[in-house]
Amino acid sequence: MNEMIDLLEKEHMRLDLIETSVGDNVRVYTKIFEGDKERIQVFEGVVIRRRGGNTRATFTVRKVSYGIGIEKTFPMHSPLIDKIEVLSKSKVRRSRLFYLRNLRGKAAKLKEKRD
Repeated sequence: MNEMIDLLEKEHMRLDLIETSVGDNVRVYTKIFEGDKERIQVFEGVVIRRRGGNTRATFTVRKVSYGIGIEKTFPMHSPLIDKIEVLSKSKVRRSRLFYLRNLRGKAAKLKEKRD
């Protein structure tokens, strides 16, 4: 039974998206439909969480806009995501960065990874 579900899910998985990890500063381009028009909206922030597997995988992006923290959870394999750009990668030591919610200004900065 699980094999059949896995086969069905593999048909809907997107292989064209860039792999992101927690701590990455990303720009997510999503398709927005307003009436009969379609436009692309950009959401830029830090990936604070990844969860799930296969087609149920999601990632949460956090940004601060006008002093208010905004978090959006995106389904990884959604057809509404146009593309994902990784702007920078950060060195993090945990898989969930919820502690960033309590930090402000320079304290909320993450150390950048050096290659």
